[in-house]
Amino acid sequence: MQLLNGKALSKTIKAEIKQSVRELLSQGAKRPHLAAILVGNNGASQTYVNHKVKACKQVGFDSSIIRLDENISEAELLKEVQALNQNEAIDGFIVQLPLPKHIDVNTVTQAVDPRKDVDGFHPMNTGKMAQNLPCFLPATPYGIIQMLERYEINTSGKNCVVIGRSNIVGRPMSILLSRNHKVGNCTVTLCHSRTKNLLQYTQAADILVVALGKPEFVQAHMVKEGAVVIDVGITRVTDATKKRGYRLAGDVKFDEVAPKCSYITPVPGGVGPMTVSSLLLNTLQAAREKM
Repeated sequence: MQLLNGKALSKTIKAEIKQSVRELLSQGAKRPHLAAILVGNNGASQTYVNHKVKACKQVGFDSSIIRLDENISEAELLKEVQALNQNEAIDGFIVQLPLPKHIDVNTVTQAVDPRKDVDGFHPMNTGKMAQNLPCFLPATPYGIIQMLERYEINTSGKNCVVIGRSNIVGRPMSILLSRNHKVGNCTVTLCHSRTKNLLQYTQAADILVVALGKPEFVQAHMVKEGAVVIDVGITRVTDATKKRGYRLAGDVKFDEVAPKCSYITPVPGGVGPMTVSSLLLNTLQAAREKM
């Protein structure tokens, strides 16, 4: 069993991005700039945005956070999005999810300029992704693809099962792994809450991507010997033995499943850091396209 160390790999990618920024600046280009809109006081969202700001500093990007009250109206939020669309200093930006319940996520997503949509959520980018055209890929699936490629994991002809059908991870992951590409050419099955006999699919999977948000859902008996397991989930689970009162758990019961795998991602330190580095890669691409 080999760990897919996203933390270490993301450091390598960030070093490459930092060098690219030096080259851009030497050519007279401006420093890439990533912005984030943060609505409300969700603790996890604040942590994620802070990680992104820290990563920007590490690679030499400029960054901005637009902090908005959780009671902001949808119309006011859309004005903030439009302001970033029109701000030439901003190369790319994200609207941190989740949003308050009174705001429609799809409306906000579609308001983002596709040329600045470094989260890869806009329908124009997802449509291009589906047709294997150049676009901004969703950051988490992009990070997983980077991981598979850089660890030289053969995907061609493999049976891949994705559990979870969100527009952020599950659906795009199924599209990317099925495309005619170096990291692709899989036979993909997309499973979800209505899937019957889930076990028959997971036990046949050469590559298993789990994006449910249900801690330790996948156990050893569900996994094929020698499988590649990508655990996207991360949930705070109450644990009185920990100083902070909780531990972070993935969607896979790691201690049980890991001995059966050829490769597996840890939680934390697996997919999470790759999501951030992929967001930086998209921002770098956005900056280059404006030159």
